[in-house]
Amino acid sequence: MRMRLMLLGGGNALGQALLRLGAEENIELQAPVPPAQGWDPASLTCLLDEQRPDVLINLAYYHDWFQSEQVEVERLFVQERAIERLAELCLHHEIILLQPSSYKVFDGARATAYSEKDDVRPLSMRGQALWRFEQLVRAVCPRHILLRFGWLLDESPEGRLGRLLKWAESGEELFLADDRRGNPTPVDDAARVILSVLKQLDCNAPLWGTYHYGGIEATTSLALGQATLAEARRYRSELPQDLTPQPHAERPDAPEEPQHAVLACKKILNTFGIKPRAWRAALPALLDRYYRHG
Repeated sequence: MRMRLMLLGGGNALGQALLRLGAEENIELQAPVPPAQGWDPASLTCLLDEQRPDVLINLAYYHDWFQSEQVEVERLFVQERAIERLAELCLHHEIILLQPSSYKVFDGARATAYSEKDDVRPLSMRGQALWRFEQLVRAVCPRHILLRFGWLLDESPEGRLGRLLKWAESGEELFLADDRRGNPTPVDDAARVILSVLKQLDCNAPLWGTYHYGGIEATTSLALGQATLAEARRYRSELPQDLTPQPHAERPDAPEEPQHAVLACKKILNTFGIKPRAWRAALPALLDRYYRHG
Protein backbone atom coordinates (compact mmCIF):
# COMPACT_ATOMS: atom_id res chain seq x y z
CA MET A 1 0.00 0.00 0.00
CA ARG A 2 1.41 3.37 -1.00
CA MET A 3 -0.47 5.45 1.57
CA ARG A 4 0.95 5.82 5.06
CA LEU A 5 -1.67 4.63 7.54
CA MET A 6 -1.99 5.75 11.14
CA LEU A 7 -4.30 4.04 13.63
CA LEU A 8 -5.47 5.70 16.82
CA GLY A 9 -6.70 3.02 19.20
CA GLY A 10 -4.45 0.12 18.34
CA GLY A 11 -4.85 -1.30 21.84
CA ASN A 12 -8.59 -1.90 21.75
CA ALA A 13 -10.34 -4.95 20.28
CA LEU A 14 -11.14 -3.46 16.87
CA GLY A 15 -7.70 -1.86 16.62
CA GLN A 16 -6.09 -5.21 17.42
CA ALA A 17 -8.21 -6.94 14.79
CA LEU A 18 -7.15 -4.35 12.21
CA LEU A 19 -3.48 -4.74 13.12
CA ARG A 20 -3.74 -8.54 12.86
CA LEU A 21 -5.37 -8.37 9.46
CA GLY A 22 -2.92 -5.75 8.23
CA ALA A 23 0.02 -7.95 9.28
CA GLU A 24 -1.47 -10.94 7.42
CA GLU A 25 -1.68 -8.86 4.26
CA ASN A 26 1.68 -7.16 4.76
CA ILE A 27 0.04 -3.76 5.25
CA GLU A 28 1.75 -1.57 7.81
CA LEU A 29 -0.32 0.51 10.20
CA GLN A 30 1.43 2.90 12.53
CA ALA A 31 -0.28 2.75 15.94
CA PRO A 32 1.16 5.39 18.29
CA VAL A 33 0.84 4.84 22.04
CA PRO A 34 -1.69 7.29 23.49
CA PRO A 35 -0.65 9.68 26.26
CA ALA A 36 -1.61 8.72 29.82
CA GLN A 37 -4.68 10.97 29.78
CA GLY A 38 -5.81 9.74 26.36
CA TRP A 39 -5.84 11.63 23.07
CA ASP A 40 -6.84 15.26 23.44
CA PRO A 41 -6.54 18.33 21.16
CA ALA A 42 -3.01 19.18 22.32
CA SER A 43 -1.56 15.68 21.95
CA LEU A 44 -3.30 15.18 18.59
CA THR A 45 -1.84 18.46 17.34
CA CYS A 46 1.70 17.41 18.33
CA LEU A 47 1.25 13.96 16.80
CA LEU A 48 -0.06 15.04 13.41
CA ASP A 49 2.20 18.08 13.08
CA GLU A 50 5.12 15.69 13.45
CA GLN A 51 3.93 12.52 11.69
CA ARG A 52 1.54 13.63 8.90
CA PRO A 53 0.21 10.28 7.64
CA ASP A 54 -1.88 10.00 4.49
CA VAL A 55 -4.80 8.36 6.29
CA LEU A 56 -5.90 8.45 9.92
CA ILE A 57 -8.19 5.70 11.26
CA ASN A 58 -9.77 7.05 14.44
CA LEU A 59 -10.59 4.19 16.79
CA ALA A 60 -9.31 6.11 19.82
CA TYR A 61 -12.66 6.02 21.64
CA TYR A 62 -13.92 2.69 20.35
CA HIS A 63 -14.79 1.14 23.72
CA ASP A 64 -16.80 4.15 24.90
CA TRP A 65 -18.73 4.34 21.65
CA PHE A 66 -19.41 0.68 20.95
CA GLN A 67 -18.87 -1.56 23.99
CA SER A 68 -19.20 0.31 27.26
CA GLU A 69 -22.54 -0.10 29.05
CA GLN A 70 -22.48 3.51 30.28
CA VAL A 71 -20.46 6.55 29.23
CA GLU A 72 -20.24 9.75 31.24
CA VAL A 73 -21.54 12.77 29.38
CA GLU A 74 -18.40 14.70 30.31
CA ARG A 75 -16.24 12.12 28.51
CA LEU A 76 -18.28 12.54 25.35
CA PHE A 77 -17.87 16.32 25.45
CA VAL A 78 -14.09 15.94 25.88
CA GLN A 79 -14.05 13.56 22.91
CA GLU A 80 -16.09 16.01 20.84
CA ARG A 81 -13.45 18.71 21.29
CA ALA A 82 -10.73 16.22 20.34
CA ILE A 83 -12.58 15.14 17.19
CA GLU A 84 -13.15 18.73 16.13
CA ARG A 85 -9.41 19.36 16.44
CA LEU A 86 -8.65 16.09 14.67
CA ALA A 87 -10.84 17.07 11.72
CA GLU A 88 -9.14 20.48 11.54
CA LEU A 89 -5.71 18.88 11.55
CA CYS A 90 -6.71 16.41 8.84
CA LEU A 91 -7.96 19.28 6.68
CA HIS A 92 -4.80 21.32 7.29
CA HIS A 93 -2.39 18.46 6.55
CA GLU A 94 -4.53 16.95 3.75
CA ILE A 95 -5.04 13.69 5.67
CA ILE A 96 -7.93 11.36 4.88
CA LEU A 97 -10.01 10.73 8.02
CA LEU A 98 -11.77 7.41 8.54
CA GLN A 99 -14.20 7.73 11.43
CA PRO A 100 -16.48 4.98 12.81
CA SER A 101 -20.07 5.60 13.84
CA SER A 102 -23.07 3.50 14.77
CA TYR A 103 -26.66 2.45 14.24
CA LYS A 104 -27.30 4.40 17.45
CA VAL A 105 -27.79 7.58 15.40
CA PHE A 106 -31.26 6.20 14.47
CA ASP A 107 -34.28 5.96 16.75
CA GLY A 108 -35.29 2.46 15.67
CA ALA A 109 -38.90 3.43 14.99
CA ARG A 110 -39.05 1.89 11.51
CA ALA A 111 -39.02 -1.86 10.95
CA THR A 112 -37.23 -1.75 7.60
CA ALA A 113 -33.46 -1.43 7.23
CA TYR A 114 -31.93 2.03 7.53
CA SER A 115 -30.03 3.45 4.57
CA GLU A 116 -27.53 6.30 4.59
CA LYS A 117 -30.28 8.64 3.33
CA ASP A 118 -32.67 8.06 6.23
CA ASP A 119 -33.31 10.74 8.82
CA VAL A 120 -31.21 10.61 11.97
CA ARG A 121 -32.94 10.76 15.38
CA PRO A 122 -30.66 9.42 18.14
CA LEU A 123 -32.31 8.34 21.39
CA SER A 124 -29.37 8.24 23.79
CA MET A 125 -26.69 10.69 24.86
CA ARG A 126 -24.16 8.39 23.16
CA GLY A 127 -26.16 8.37 19.93
CA GLN A 128 -26.52 12.14 20.03
CA ALA A 129 -22.78 12.50 20.57
CA LEU A 130 -21.99 10.18 17.65
CA TRP A 131 -24.25 12.26 15.42
CA ARG A 132 -22.47 15.45 16.50
CA PHE A 133 -19.12 13.80 15.75
CA GLU A 134 -20.35 12.86 12.29
CA GLN A 135 -21.50 16.42 11.62
CA LEU A 136 -18.15 17.84 12.74
CA VAL A 137 -16.23 15.55 10.41
CA ARG A 138 -18.50 16.35 7.46
CA ALA A 139 -18.35 20.10 8.04
CA VAL A 140 -14.60 20.38 8.61
CA CYS A 141 -12.86 17.60 6.67
CA PRO A 142 -14.20 16.97 3.13
CA ARG A 143 -11.95 13.93 2.56
CA HIS A 144 -13.59 11.60 5.05
CA ILE A 145 -15.16 8.16 5.34
CA LEU A 146 -17.83 7.68 8.00
CA LEU A 147 -18.54 3.98 8.66
CA ARG A 148 -21.70 3.23 10.63
CA PHE A 149 -21.52 -0.27 12.07
CA GLY A 150 -24.23 -2.56 13.41
CA TRP A 151 -23.99 -4.42 16.75
CA LEU A 152 -20.21 -4.68 17.10
CA LEU A 153 -19.07 -7.82 18.93
CA ASP A 154 -15.62 -8.23 20.45
CA GLU A 155 -13.83 -10.30 23.07
CA SER A 156 -13.47 -7.57 25.71
CA PRO A 157 -14.70 -8.66 29.18
CA GLU A 158 -16.72 -5.45 29.61
CA GLY A 159 -18.17 -5.41 26.08
CA ARG A 160 -21.58 -6.44 24.76
CA LEU A 161 -20.61 -10.10 24.43
CA GLY A 162 -18.63 -10.18 27.68
CA ARG A 163 -21.54 -8.81 29.70
CA LEU A 164 -23.84 -11.49 28.28
CA LEU A 165 -21.42 -14.28 29.18
CA LYS A 166 -20.85 -12.98 32.71
CA TRP A 167 -24.59 -12.71 33.19
CA ALA A 168 -25.00 -16.30 32.00
CA GLU A 169 -22.27 -17.51 34.37
CA SER A 170 -23.97 -15.78 37.32
CA GLY A 171 -26.80 -18.30 37.25
CA GLU A 172 -29.48 -15.59 37.18
CA GLU A 173 -32.39 -15.82 34.75
CA LEU A 174 -31.43 -14.38 31.38
CA PHE A 175 -33.86 -11.95 29.74
CA LEU A 176 -33.28 -10.80 26.16
CA ALA A 177 -35.54 -8.94 23.75
CA ASP A 178 -37.17 -11.12 21.11
CA ASP A 179 -38.44 -8.12 19.12
CA ARG A 180 -35.24 -6.04 18.96
CA ARG A 181 -33.35 -6.50 15.70
CA GLY A 182 -29.93 -5.57 14.42
CA ASN A 183 -26.86 -6.70 12.46
CA PRO A 184 -24.31 -8.50 14.66
CA THR A 185 -20.86 -7.50 13.41
CA PRO A 186 -17.74 -9.23 14.80
CA VAL A 187 -14.69 -6.99 15.00
CA ASP A 188 -12.72 -9.21 12.63
CA ASP A 189 -15.34 -8.51 9.97
CA ALA A 190 -15.39 -4.79 10.78
CA ALA A 191 -11.59 -4.74 10.41
CA ARG A 192 -11.90 -6.46 7.01
CA VAL A 193 -14.30 -3.74 5.89
CA ILE A 194 -12.02 -0.92 7.07
CA LEU A 195 -9.03 -2.45 5.28
CA SER A 196 -11.05 -3.01 2.09
CA VAL A 197 -12.04 0.65 2.07
CA LEU A 198 -8.43 1.72 2.61
CA LYS A 199 -7.25 -0.42 -0.31
CA GLN A 200 -9.58 1.38 -2.69
CA LEU A 201 -8.66 4.79 -1.33
CA ASP A 202 -5.05 3.80 -2.02
CA CYS A 203 -6.03 3.68 -5.70
CA ASN A 204 -6.93 7.39 -5.53
CA ALA A 205 -10.66 6.70 -5.62
CA PRO A 206 -12.40 9.82 -4.19
CA LEU A 207 -15.24 7.87 -2.57
CA TRP A 208 -15.86 10.18 0.39
CA GLY A 209 -19.05 9.99 2.41
CA THR A 210 -21.10 7.89 4.84
CA TYR A 211 -21.49 4.12 4.58
CA HIS A 212 -23.32 1.40 6.51
CA TYR A 213 -22.01 -2.04 7.33
CA GLY A 214 -23.42 -4.91 9.37
CA GLY A 215 -23.05 -8.67 9.34
CA ILE A 216 -25.40 -10.65 7.11
CA GLU A 217 -28.55 -12.18 8.61
CA ALA A 218 -30.21 -9.55 10.76
CA THR A 219 -31.43 -11.12 13.96
CA THR A 220 -32.91 -10.47 17.39
CA SER A 221 -31.08 -9.95 20.68
CA LEU A 222 -32.57 -13.24 21.85
CA ALA A 223 -31.35 -15.23 18.83
CA LEU A 224 -27.88 -13.66 19.11
CA GLY A 225 -27.75 -14.64 22.78
CA GLN A 226 -28.80 -18.20 21.99
CA ALA A 227 -26.15 -18.56 19.27
CA THR A 228 -23.47 -17.09 21.55
CA LEU A 229 -24.25 -19.38 24.47
CA ALA A 230 -24.43 -22.44 22.22
CA GLU A 231 -20.86 -21.74 21.09
CA ALA A 232 -19.71 -20.74 24.60
CA ARG A 233 -20.82 -24.08 26.05
CA ARG A 234 -17.80 -25.61 24.31
CA TYR A 235 -15.79 -23.80 27.01
CA ARG A 236 -18.31 -23.64 29.88
CA SER A 237 -20.65 -26.64 29.73
CA GLU A 238 -22.60 -25.41 32.76
CA LEU A 239 -23.94 -22.32 30.96
CA PRO A 240 -27.75 -22.25 30.82
CA GLN A 241 -29.63 -23.75 27.91
CA ASP A 242 -32.63 -21.44 28.04
CA LEU A 243 -33.06 -17.70 27.68
CA THR A 244 -36.25 -15.86 28.59
CA PRO A 245 -37.85 -13.73 25.83
CA GLN A 246 -38.80 -10.22 26.88
CA PRO A 247 -40.40 -7.42 24.83
CA HIS A 248 -38.10 -4.55 23.87
CA ALA A 249 -40.38 -2.09 25.68
CA GLU A 250 -39.80 -3.92 28.99
CA ARG A 251 -36.02 -3.92 28.75
CA PRO A 252 -34.20 -1.47 31.09
CA ASP A 253 -32.32 0.11 28.17
CA ALA A 254 -35.41 0.53 25.94
CA PRO A 255 -35.41 4.37 26.22
CA GLU A 256 -31.86 4.51 24.82
CA GLU A 257 -31.51 1.51 22.52
CA PRO A 258 -33.15 1.47 19.05
CA GLN A 259 -35.64 -1.39 18.74
CA HIS A 260 -35.04 -1.74 15.00
CA ALA A 261 -31.35 -1.26 14.24
CA VAL A 262 -30.88 -3.14 10.96
CA LEU A 263 -28.60 -1.32 8.51
CA ALA A 264 -28.93 -1.56 4.73
CA CYS A 265 -25.50 -2.23 3.22
CA LYS A 266 -26.19 -1.67 -0.50
CA LYS A 267 -24.17 1.52 -0.78
CA ILE A 268 -20.92 0.02 0.51
CA LEU A 269 -21.46 -2.99 -1.77
CA ASN A 270 -22.14 -0.86 -4.85
CA THR A 271 -19.30 1.60 -4.13
CA PHE A 272 -16.52 -0.60 -2.75
CA GLY A 273 -17.72 -4.08 -3.71
CA ILE A 274 -17.71 -5.09 -0.02
CA LYS A 275 -20.09 -7.97 0.58
CA PRO A 276 -21.48 -8.62 4.04
CA ARG A 277 -20.36 -11.79 5.77
CA ALA A 278 -22.25 -14.12 8.09
CA TRP A 279 -21.70 -13.16 11.72
CA ARG A 280 -22.32 -16.72 12.96
CA ALA A 281 -19.19 -17.96 11.19
CA ALA A 282 -17.02 -15.58 13.25
CA LEU A 283 -18.39 -16.55 16.68
CA PRO A 284 -15.97 -19.48 17.27
CA ALA A 285 -12.83 -17.33 16.85
CA LEU A 286 -14.36 -14.53 18.92
CA LEU A 287 -15.24 -16.80 21.84
CA ASP A 288 -11.88 -18.57 21.60
CA ARG A 289 -10.14 -15.22 22.17
CA TYR A 290 -12.58 -14.33 24.97
CA TYR A 291 -11.91 -17.50 26.95
CA ARG A 292 -8.21 -17.68 26.10
CA HIS A 293 -7.51 -14.15 27.32
CA GLY A 294 -10.29 -13.76 29.86
